[in-house]
Amino acid sequence: MVGEVEELETGLIVKDANGNLLADGDTVTLIKDLKVKGSSTTLKVGTKIKGIRLVSGDHEVDCKTEAGNMLLKACFLKKA
Repeated sequence: MVGEVEELETGLIVKDANGNLLADGDTVTLIKDLKVKGSSTTLKVGTKIKGIRLVSGDHEVDCKTEAGNMLLKACFLKKA
């Protein structure tokens, strides 16, 4: 399953769209254009996002983009 999340005793395991494991501080790339809710801004495919942070919940990745701080789903990201 793409964008898979497992929560173990050791911590959070999050996989990107290609099945690669993500970790805090990784650099990722968007694989799809994403509209920012409540704004007219769109995050374009290929946008690099540096220094991600993994969180539990529906949106697994906390990051800082040009549109501000965001929570993103791992299924729209690939490890760079």
